[in-house]
Amino acid sequence: MAGQISIGASKHIDEIRDKLDAEFQLLKAEGFTVSLDENEMGEFTFLGCNLINPDVYSQYTPEEINLIFRHYIGNVLSELIITDWEKHLISKLVKEQYNYFNEDERHQIACRAYRNLNHGELKEFSVHRLNRKTRVLQKILEYLDKNNELVIDGFVKFRLKEYMSELQDAVDTAVDEFLMEKEYNEFIRLLRYFVEIQEPRVTLVHVVINSNGVFQLFDGENKPVNSDYLDGFTLETNEAEINYEDLLISALISLAPKMIILHLSGAVGFSEAVTTIKKVFGGRVTTCPGCEKYSHSQQGQQDG
Repeated sequence: MAGQISIGASKHIDEIRDKLDAEFQLLKAEGFTVSLDENEMGEFTFLGCNLINPDVYSQYTPEEINLIFRHYIGNVLSELIITDWEKHLISKLVKEQYNYFNEDERHQIACRAYRNLNHGELKEFSVHRLNRKTRVLQKILEYLDKNNELVIDGFVKFRLKEYMSELQDAVDTAVDEFLMEKEYNEFIRLLRYFVEIQEPRVTLVHVVINSNGVFQLFDGENKPVNSDYLDGFTLETNEAEINYEDLLISALISLAPKMIILHLSGAVGFSEAVTTIKKVFGGRVTTCPGCEKYSHSQQGQQDG
């Protein structure tokens, strides 16, 4: 019936009621009067939205009035789905499909998925969130154009398949990222262990990385460091068969120095290795942003 729309849901009833009521107060200021009634049917609660004798027939046609009425309701429901329901839907996907993770891990994955969904933006009015709301609103308006009863649970499941697919992709990506990070952290833990149990072979190592992607190691007396991990290799990063970031890390772990000074002026392409070195060696690492002694080192030759 025109002017009557029933909204059903199994959860977030208080939020739905409060937001509908707030939206209808805005409608009242425009000359529309809407009443809300509530009925329970099993696990679902239905909120009846009834447009009562609108005083705006002189301004709008009946079709325009119903369109405005549906749009106000659709705005509330799309906002609720993107806010109250979205995080619940993500958590549910994680729990149902990845139940081999413990509760804390599932929570971390769900939070990561939500960040992925918003491309890292956590502010309330991110453009990605607004785009999702706009798409959901359009689906709701299309549905209400032909129906006067909408059950949110079923609507999300059967009418928002593209939206649910977007949530699924965000969850799957979050799981992959979580596993990679977990594996990386275990890798770091093992490297720390190897460093801690070894006797330092040198006290101090200068790591010099220049703009050509070449790295060199010098000891506290500014002499090139000899290492079994370096012998026999030409330290050029354009040789694709060798991962020189791994080579650098392996050399430092072999040496297990008490102190490492990273000279990074102009360094390109070693950012991941630098991060790993700092995590593995912790307080042993300091960074030199640029100094005269090592700023001109090139291709394994120490400058002055």
